[in-house]
Amino acid sequence: MKAKTHGFVICVRNAGYPAALEVRKIYKIVPDADAESHNLTRVIDESGEDYVYPAHCFVRIELPQAAKRALIAA
Repeated sequence: MKAKTHGFVICVRNAGYPAALEVRKIYKIVPDADAESHNLTRVIDESGEDYVYPAHCFVRIELPQAAKRALIAA
């Protein structure tokens, strides 16, 4: 199965993960079809590494191209 999620999400809850996720912060999605099939989302978290978290912690967002380029370059 090919991962279908690319792009960015905003964290809307971090219960259980306060050191790893900041509410209202934008995170880059790392495509992971296996995680998605288990209702998980893989993101680059505050450690700078990619980890999976419950999908309900995030809301997918669409950003203007300029914002995407800026976040990817950061």
